[in-house]
Amino acid sequence: MIKFRTMTRECDGSGQLLPDDRRLGRFGRFLRSASLDELPEFVNVLKGDMSLVGPRPLLMEYLPLYSPEQARRHEVRPGITGWAQVNGRNALNWDERLAMDVWYVDNRSLWLDLRILWLTAAAVLSSHGISHGDHATMPKFQGGKDRQ
Repeated sequence: MIKFRTMTRECDGSGQLLPDDRRLGRFGRFLRSASLDELPEFVNVLKGDMSLVGPRPLLMEYLPLYSPEQARRHEVRPGITGWAQVNGRNALNWDERLAMDVWYVDNRSLWLDLRILWLTAAAVLSSHGISHGDHATMPKFQGGKDRQ
C-alpha cells in the first residue's frame, strides 16, 4: 500500500517503537490532521488493490488476532474511507470499529458508498476523531473479545 510516512521509526533502549505521539513529527501531525496522508492511496485504488469505500486496511500483524466475526471485514476490498471512519474514526475502540466494518460488509450498496463518501468530506473538514484518547492515533490492537 502506498502511503506517506508520517512517523519516524524511533525506538527506545530495548528496541521497542516509541509511542505514536513521540514518533509523530510536526509535518506528519499536519498531514494527518488534514487527512492529506491518505492521498497516495488513490494510486492503490487505480491499481485495483483498494476501493474508495471499504474497511480501512490494518497491519498484517493483526490478522491472527481477529475473532471469526471480525475477520469478515476481509470479505470486501479495503478502502480509503469506510463506515467506521465516518462514525468516529480513531475515537472508536477496536470492538466498535471492527463491528462497523462487518456491518458495512453486510449492508454495502452503491447508496451506502455514496453516503460514506459524502460523510467523509464532512469528517475531513471537521478533523473530528483523528486521535484516540491519549494516543496520537489508535492503541495497538490486542485481539477480538471473541477470538478463538
